[in-house]
Amino acid sequence: MGGGFADIEVGDRTVTQGRTITQADIVNFAGVSGDFNHVHTDHEAMQDSAYGEPIAHGALVFAVMTGLLWQSRGETEREAVVAFYGIDNLRFVNPCFPGDTIHLEREVIDKAERDHPVANGTVRYETVARNQDDEVVIAAEFISLLA
Repeated sequence: MGGGFADIEVGDRTVTQGRTITQADIVNFAGVSGDFNHVHTDHEAMQDSAYGEPIAHGALVFAVMTGLLWQSRGETEREAVVAFYGIDNLRFVNPCFPGDTIHLEREVIDKAERDHPVANGTVRYETVARNQDDEVVIAAEFISLLA
């Protein structure tokens, strides 16, 4: 993808590098967020569940998604980002387990000019996080405000 709003076209696609979700990520996220739900933190209780073990917080995986997207942007595109403008249609499709490695697939599905003092418009990306088995973990539409 190019740098700014004018360089981006509907249909442009990006695939990010992978990142493994660790048990330390889950424990640290629980501490930062205060979300100590047993689904994420209680190994004993989760042994007899449908999952067999704790799963990562959806919000943790979402946060990792934002980092993977930022890392995948080139320097010119990073400079064009005015703001993370929003998210629509967020769905936690499948659980993410400690040890799963996720990557993102992103496609530009819409762009719209905006009357804004700094930005030229918004770009809407269909974004999915897939695990190492190619299963969708999270699906959402990310919207960026770009110069």
